[in-house]
Amino acid sequence: MKFQTFVLSALLLGSTTAFSSDQSTARRSFIKTAGSAAVASVVTAAPFAASAEVVVPEQFTSYEFPSDWGLSFNYEQDAAKVRNHMVTATGLGKGADRMEDYGKNMKKEMVDFVSYYRRFPNVAGKPSFSTLYTSINVLAGHYTSYGYKYPLPEKRVSNSCNDLIF
Repeated sequence: MKFQTFVLSALLLGSTTAFSSDQSTARRSFIKTAGSAAVASVVTAAPFAASAEVVVPEQFTSYEFPSDWGLSFNYEQDAAKVRNHMVTATGLGKGADRMEDYGKNMKKEMVDFVSYYRRFPNVAGKPSFSTLYTSINVLAGHYTSYGYKYPLPEKRVSNSCNDLIF
């Protein structure tokens, strides 16, 4: 609230000087005041934007292996299914049961999902698709670089969990 009052008062001060008789000086002072208010808003708001904490869930080694791999060609159902499978994939720890099979099925499902739904502009333009696509790139890149037997590092899990969970 104090911040909004500061910005409003700075803009009002600048606008009152804008109506003075010397217009060239008034414009400069308005721009100077408004610029100062803009810089102050960025400086005071910046620490709050970066302070979000992502809680990474614990890794697990035992889970129920899904039997519903593949697409149903209904975007909402497929997006929910891929998201749930990805949340499980990011939580698998080293030595998890059938981890390699899970990774292979997961990568195939992700590739099928992206290659099918990115062709439709009404789906590809949705924020949910772009967010899921970003997370798919993270997980697919991990599988390509490290294979299916290695769990995601905590840093990569925190980045993809931020997109998947919220």
